[in-house]
Amino acid sequence: MAAGLAVTAAALVAAGPREADRARGHPVAEPVRQHRAVERVSAPVRIADGATVRLLRPGDRVDVIAAEQAATGGDAQVVARGARVTKVPEPLDAAADSGALVVLSVPRSTAARLAGASATARLAVTLC
Repeated sequence: MAAGLAVTAAALVAAGPREADRARGHPVAEPVRQHRAVERVSAPVRIADGATVRLLRPGDRVDVIAAEQAATGGDAQVVARGARVTKVPEPLDAAADSGALVVLSVPRSTAARLAGASATARLAVTLC
């Protein structure tokens, strides 16, 4: 009779409710967080050196660097990393001395940084 009770108890434990999120004997891991997809936008950016922009092609990855004017200290900082080039518009003849335009695909927050940096600094790109 004792053996029958032991087998029944073992069967009930084996068939009983289980916690679906963890295995026995293992610590509970943090649940995997669902990351929202980062919204990407097209950001037109004027690069100070038009000749550099002519080297770019759609699909290239670039870092965008903002170089402050020498009068304000001349600091440079990266404002966008690994931005994807989506378009390199044909330059206008009249705008040759003011750099060249390139369209980048970047997260919305990076687009805001690019716009702010372009208002106070000269922008340059480096190929990644």
